[in-house]
Amino acid sequence: MQGTLDDRLVALVDTVVPADDRPSASQAGAMAFLQSLLVERPEWGARFDDVAEHGTTSTHWDWFAELVAGGHYADPANGGNADAASWRMVDWHPEPIGGWPVPVPVDTARPTTVHPAALEDRYDAVVIGSGAGGGVAACGLAEAGRRVLVVEAGDWPSTGELAEDHLRNPRSDWGLLPRSGPTDDRDVRVRDDGRTQLTIRPSDPGWNANAATAGGGTRVYGAQAWRFAPLDLRMASTYGVPDGSALRDWPIGYDDLEPYYARAEWEVGVSGGSDDGRWAGARSRPLPMPPVAAGPSRERLAAAAATLGFGTVHVPLLINSTPWLGRRACAGCNQCVGFACPVDAKNGSQNTMLTRAFATGRAQVVLRTRAARLRTDGAGRVVGVTLVGTADGRDWSRDVDAAEVVVAAGAIESARLLLNSRSDQEPTGIGNRADMVGRHLQGHVYGGATGLFDDVVEDLVGPGPSIATTDHRHGTDGIVGGGMLANEFVATPSNTYRYLVAAGLLPRAGAASKDGMRHLVRRTMRLMGPIQEVTSADSRVRVDEHVVDRYGIPVARLSGSVHAEDLRARDATSARSAEWLRAAGAVRVAEVGGTPVGPSGGQHQAGTLRMGSDPSHSVVDDHGRVWGHDNLRVTDGSVHVTNGGVNPVLTILATAMRSVEDMTRP
Repeated sequence: MQGTLDDRLVALVDTVVPADDRPSASQAGAMAFLQSLLVERPEWGARFDDVAEHGTTSTHWDWFAELVAGGHYADPANGGNADAASWRMVDWHPEPIGGWPVPVPVDTARPTTVHPAALEDRYDAVVIGSGAGGGVAACGLAEAGRRVLVVEAGDWPSTGELAEDHLRNPRSDWGLLPRSGPTDDRDVRVRDDGRTQLTIRPSDPGWNANAATAGGGTRVYGAQAWRFAPLDLRMASTYGVPDGSALRDWPIGYDDLEPYYARAEWEVGVSGGSDDGRWAGARSRPLPMPPVAAGPSRERLAAAAATLGFGTVHVPLLINSTPWLGRRACAGCNQCVGFACPVDAKNGSQNTMLTRAFATGRAQVVLRTRAARLRTDGAGRVVGVTLVGTADGRDWSRDVDAAEVVVAAGAIESARLLLNSRSDQEPTGIGNRADMVGRHLQGHVYGGATGLFDDVVEDLVGPGPSIATTDHRHGTDGIVGGGMLANEFVATPSNTYRYLVAAGLLPRAGAASKDGMRHLVRRTMRLMGPIQEVTSADSRVRVDEHVVDRYGIPVARLSGSVHAEDLRARDATSARSAEWLRAAGAVRVAEVGGTPVGPSGGQHQAGTLRMGSDPSHSVVDDHGRVWGHDNLRVTDGSVHVTNGGVNPVLTILATAMRSVEDMTRP
């Protein structure tokens, strides 16, 4: 971007967003925005030069146009939306209707963290990961009198750092690292399609993101708090095992989990309705809070569902609809999923379970640290962990002993850790005698549709999800399982642009694109939902001996793909979404489709250390104990045999509570 190249790029960014009665891209700061990106992604300079040289015929034009538009419609701090000009144009605002009802805190109180140099030689328990399952483990063990060290690979960013950036959050896909982590593009993984192996970075598609920050994904998630249904735990006996699938039943049933679902709903905090629909199991207690307030879009969708014969329910959320456990109620802002909550009304590990753990005085957290391997003695018993990290500009390594170890690093990293923890007794990794560690990687394939309306349907009442149908989680002819379907979170304008372009409902660039955004941001509605995946033993995590991270640890190598039955269920969900939108008055509808590349994982990753009653077919028992290791437990989604047709976090909380109760039983 030297000399005349800058002049040519000015003309090209204004081809993407031309001037009219509102500023063009360059007038809104596009050049400064692009220049700032080169600090993070210097390799993009060659792409910019190619676009400057070849204009709209460049092979990078589509990417460039979307990047320019992304900056134009993103938060002003990114530099491409000076004075929030595009937000006024599209009639969007981040704050609640009527403004903030209470002062917005600028930070979230952080606990006293332990510096790596001050680590003790031995703890009663080491918990690896601080997300949903790790937080429950830390809390339960500390409250039972154990001295606990929580190991977190990420940092503890302030609320302000996680509450505003539209281009660096888990719901954005602009090639920039999310502020919720991982924040080092050297944390690579390898994707193996059987023919080629591609090294992928956290900022690349296919890395399968999982937040690396204190609180894990619960810090920035959408917080949908569904229970798995009884049939979700008996998929194989209900549907049989499709060819090429490794579908199995859970070794426990709904009744085994129900008390812990109720505990999670009350101890962490869930708002919602009286039930989860026709396939739901019985409840021992109602939810502690009523549903979060919703706008008129809920009534529109409810009426449309009634004409189609769909039952509807409120969406349960780990978000306070009323003050709960000493924290505020949701203010109804429009930056929820992917962001930290400005009023601390979103309930995550960092402000519930970890807070309780630290309050005992028996728990510490060490940040920017990861477990390189689990250490064993001569008999193969786990005796501690080897920790690595970077502090004060220097890499360090330290062995820490522990009476008990809990692994809760997410399905990919938890499997990687066990595979990298080899001993004479288990030369292929701890728990891997039956070659089960890392297999059955699953997440959620999503179906859905986007609809355009003639009238305004987006009322900017956040969080957004307020109505769902769960009728089709099971019982659909020709489909194995199914899933929930709900209206989506209020989207940022930059994400709305991306959704509309991807759906073929908006031109990528030019006056028609700008006019479309002006007209459609408040006239667009999305319905989305996850489907049950039938799991495959070939969808898996291995470790790559030839690619290591900065500490010399072999990285995760991902292989496999989603099953054909998953795509059939996805397509059925997309068709149902389109039907619902049309019944609600949509004049144009685009369904989600296509064939995903690589295995499923993402933020709902699960299954790699599956639970079972037989060590030849599973990695852990029904309390999360790794077979052959009485003092090693897993408390994240890795233990899920199947992942439900709903968001899995409440099940992670429930299974973790059940495991920790077993650990601490006298």
